Amino acid sequence: MIAVIDYGMGNLRSVEKALELVGGRVKVTSSQKDLARCEKLVFPGVGAFGAAMKELKYRKLVEPIKAAIAEGKPFLGLCLGLQLLFEKSEEAPGVKGLCILKGESKRFKFPKDALKIPHMGWNNIKFANNPGARILKGVPDNSFTYFVHSYYVKLKDKNIILTTTDYGINFVSGICKDNVYGLQFHPEKSQELGLKMLENFVRIK
Repeated sequence: MIAVIDYGMGNLRSVEKALELVGGRVKVTSSQKDLARCEKLVFPGVGAFGAAMKELKYRKLVEPIKAAIAEGKPFLGLCLGLQLLFEKSEEAPGVKGLCILKGESKRFKFPKDALKIPHMGWNNIKFANNPGARILKGVPDNSFTYFVHSYYVKLKDKNIILTTTDYGINFVSGICKDNVYGLQFHPEKSQELGLKMLENFVRIK
């Protein structure tokens, strides 16, 4: 079973349907028992950093998520779900993230009228040299995916970078470390190639 983590906000149903479409057995849940029993976890990401962490704490899901990752269960964080893997975000000063990885989320800052914020729409992803790129199997380098975000991750370990994208700056758009995957874009909205990534995740043992 793949647990799609219900934190009271976000695009839960579209992620659920996309995973089912590529063969996943899925349950949208906020149950600690479900997270303990599941084989994989997906954190769909829409919302604000501080509000999401508040909901995770209220539902007592922080430790079960960390425990599942520590046990080696494949975890996929999408958009905000990627950012929450890190220590903090400029969006919510003083709020700690899940602290699975070292780094923080920064807001895009451009000269007036240079580029729009949020970064919204189709943009390409460039592969980094990451041996964890199983989730990208069958996906061509420089493929276009769908983004909606105002913040990007600035991380400390460059070896975990999976993909990068250019939007005013060259930012990290995908990460992988061991069993932990994070995508800044929305694969469930990225048509055929996005579904291929989700199918790859479903097939990861």
